[in-house]
Amino acid sequence: MTIGSPNPQPQPAVEVSSNPILRAVLRWGAIVMGALAVLGAVIGFLVDGPNGLWSALVGIILGGVFLAITAASILIANRFFGTDLYVPIFFGIVLGGWIVKFVLFLVAVLVLREQPWVNPVIMFLAIVFGVLGSLAVDALVLMRMRMPNVSDVALPGDELEGDEPEGENETQAPSGS
Repeated sequence: MTIGSPNPQPQPAVEVSSNPILRAVLRWGAIVMGALAVLGAVIGFLVDGPNGLWSALVGIILGGVFLAITAASILIANRFFGTDLYVPIFFGIVLGGWIVKFVLFLVAVLVLREQPWVNPVIMFLAIVFGVLGSLAVDALVLMRMRMPNVSDVALPGDELEGDEPEGENETQAPSGS
């Protein structure tokens, strides 16, 4: 919708070309984090009993939450694509997501550092493997997805069917002389 136009018309829903990639990152990230949670819980339990199990699960969950916040904040920000304030809204939401991750990390460190059930080595390794898993998911999804080099851009001459003035493309038969 254009501000101040006499006949405001809703803009057609346009999907940003990065949205399918981000959805795939969330989907595959959840699968990888689930597998890492099971593996980490088993290894943590074998190494340090219930304390190792819970430490591994908390570490993997933290890694998964940090992965999801990034992709989800970009998906949310992309809902404003096509509006006049898209760029500031996009960067505000993404920066807000980064700040949320930073605060969550500080709160998690402060709350969990003195807990008697936390095995710091197991939790650290679980966080590291969660981050490595999320990086692997990002890399694999980006390598396999196909996205044009130039996207989300309307170029001159790109017109929707029916937008051309009538009679402009009609060919006229030459008149006999």
